[in-house]
Amino acid sequence: MKRVCLINTKKVFKLALTISIIMGHLTILAQHRNSSIRGTVTTKDGKPAEFVNVTIEGGKSAQVDTKGKYILKDIQAGNYVLIVNYVGLEEQKREIILKEGENQIQDFILSENNQQLEEVVINGGRTNKFSVKKTTTSAKMPLSNLENPQIYTTIPKTLLTEQMVTEFSLSLKNSPGVYKLQNNRGINSDGASFYAMRGFRTEAAFVDGVPSQTNGEIEPANIERVELIKGPSGTLFGGAVVSFGGLINIVTKKPLDTLGGEVNFTTGSYGLNRLSADVYGPVNNEKKLFFRINTAYQNQSSFQDAGFKRSFFVAPTLEYRSSERLNLSLTASFYSLEGTSPATIFLNRVRPYIATTPAELNFNWKRSFTSNDLVMKNPTVNIKGQINYKLSDNWNSQTIYSANSRRSNGFYLYSFLRGATSDEMLERNVSLQNTVNTATDLQQNFIGDFKLLGLRNRMVIGLDYLNQTINNDNSPYIVFDNVSGLNPQDANYTKISKAAVESRLATSTATPTKNNTKANIYSVYASDVLNITDRLMGMLSLRVDRFQNRGTINQATATLLANSEYMQTAVSPKFGLVYQILPDRISLFGNYMNGFANVPPVTQTAPNVSGTFKPQHANQYEGGIKTDLFQGKLSFTASYYDISVSNMTRPEEVNIGGQNYVVTVQNGTQKSKGVELELIANPIEGLNIIAGYSYNDSKLTKSTTALEGRRPASAGPATLVNSWVSYAFHKGKIQGLGIGTGINYIGKHLTGNSATTGVFTLPSYTLLTATVFYDRPRYRIGLKVDNLTDELYFTGQGTLTAQPPRTVVAGLTIKF
Repeated sequence: MKRVCLINTKKVFKLALTISIIMGHLTILAQHRNSSIRGTVTTKDGKPAEFVNVTIEGGKSAQVDTKGKYILKDIQAGNYVLIVNYVGLEEQKREIILKEGENQIQDFILSENNQQLEEVVINGGRTNKFSVKKTTTSAKMPLSNLENPQIYTTIPKTLLTEQMVTEFSLSLKNSPGVYKLQNNRGINSDGASFYAMRGFRTEAAFVDGVPSQTNGEIEPANIERVELIKGPSGTLFGGAVVSFGGLINIVTKKPLDTLGGEVNFTTGSYGLNRLSADVYGPVNNEKKLFFRINTAYQNQSSFQDAGFKRSFFVAPTLEYRSSERLNLSLTASFYSLEGTSPATIFLNRVRPYIATTPAELNFNWKRSFTSNDLVMKNPTVNIKGQINYKLSDNWNSQTIYSANSRRSNGFYLYSFLRGATSDEMLERNVSLQNTVNTATDLQQNFIGDFKLLGLRNRMVIGLDYLNQTINNDNSPYIVFDNVSGLNPQDANYTKISKAAVESRLATSTATPTKNNTKANIYSVYASDVLNITDRLMGMLSLRVDRFQNRGTINQATATLLANSEYMQTAVSPKFGLVYQILPDRISLFGNYMNGFANVPPVTQTAPNVSGTFKPQHANQYEGGIKTDLFQGKLSFTASYYDISVSNMTRPEEVNIGGQNYVVTVQNGTQKSKGVELELIANPIEGLNIIAGYSYNDSKLTKSTTALEGRRPASAGPATLVNSWVSYAFHKGKIQGLGIGTGINYIGKHLTGNSATTGVFTLPSYTLLTATVFYDRPRYRIGLKVDNLTDELYFTGQGTLTAQPPRTVVAGLTIKF
């Protein structure tokens, strides 16, 4: 018994000793347990300050989420300085003492309100710097991406800077499902650059959410971000300048609280020289009045034997933050573009194609078929005033007045494929254009965020008045001559000039176009986002639109053209549902969206056949998934859409009283459906990835015999792939050094497709872009190569326009 007790005593002693050692280690570990800091950051009106950075000076940082919360983990005890900052906001610092194992709470209130936060650079400090999935435009109210039942892509200025974008169309290569259909031609009808989205043609026609068109180009110097809002969006934006495939909105740079700016010089292939500047800051010591001014001058020749573009741009902005309740802003932009018409070749429309690809034409695509003295000028002016007033804790008033003026003044030239048995000859057509288009828009929005019966509602109620005028004073189109596209020795090639064209116009007996048209649009709309539960949200929207065309007056006879005066009413609904599987991380969405377009009456050739029509309508059903994972480092969107268009007009032969007539009927239809995928990732610090894929199946389901069942030329390629990958060193002596590369695959495009002519195909191609840069706080040096493999490719809708070969661009930016 004594021996057994002795053994048991030894075992107990060893066990106790082991437990004591373990407990000692645990005690030591507990004494050195790391701490954390968490809290909320809100604007001074109590809203979450999403995307703001909270940083330990010289150490870790975190970003505020959509609920205004942040957390800094695994911090050792000590004295620290906590910094809350964001590009364009006043920095806040706070000294703290952190004890071991402490979970400390530090809350901050910014000196700016939510509206001011919305207006500064949204992607200011994100590590996933290309993911700017926040916009107030698509819903006309503050709504995060995962709460929005609609798809949109946002292209931030950080990406434009990295890609050294000097031409606006190059920025749109970063969005899934967007294809450039045609270069800008400078004329008032279809003169701007056009793009295909979801099977329909559209243009960049909005600036800061209001209509703003141009007959020239968009200057990238004043772009904060580009927003591509997908699908028919007539409910909130009307039908005047909105495509059934979506809309392109330019968000301009806004004044900032801090004094700063930059100056950039860029040079490159084909005589590119560009100088731009951006200066911003407070005007007075009280920091109530702020300014920003952006300006740019650019000059570049064509890669062809003639052609150039020269532009000047200046955009001043003033903002007066009168009080916490009242904010006023006044912005303007003045853009002057002059240059030659692009070398556009129109396909034959009345006989079967002989050549069916550009290669079969066998033309020398470095020939322009124009002259440098046949110049078109396209000045554009935009003015916008906005008043934001906080009516109460729950309601804000937004009043917007905008004016847009665009002009075409000069020579427009295009070539047409002629000949019954050959595609050799090009007919050169010229017109002297002098048109002025104006648009005046007045919007009043009331934006609310309130609870009703315990449920959160976010609502916008709006009134919109748009006045549009067109004044034409154009010469007739004349056939100048015919020139061979194959024979380089053709003597006619160099005979075209300003003097020769003016001489030919002076003797022309054709009738010029001298008229003016005025139209008014009166609209009322409302949209409500209801939080049915914490995770389930529903959107219900409705617009009533009254279009009044006051007619076209022939200035030569001072008479109103027949059937030019008419009125139409359109009703446009929108529904959407969002369910967040994981709050602020994964959401499922679905929508029904409507778009519309006014249809003018026609004079019918047959007796007792009405020439009055209803508006066209497009109805979209869409569903998909949105994610924002790993603290914003991974953003992914996938969607499937189905768009049906009705009330399309088309010619049809009818028999009345034993006689055949060709009349216009309104029973045409079109279907467009497809998928879109978008990935924006920041897998490791310094590495940023954008990738997109789209497939679109579009066809005219009821149309003329020649077009029915075929893909329209305006739909663009069926398949598009885009990508951009960049890496920048974030530590060490080479911090700021980076490289980037982009690959864009464009599927074949049927630029001509009818039973009458056959099919003319623009072959598929792949574009490769590469850049290297060194970005420091005080300067930036960059080098970029576009079309690295020197692809020969074309754009066009029933036309051909050769695009630039390999180009090299170098730039230097000085920051202050």
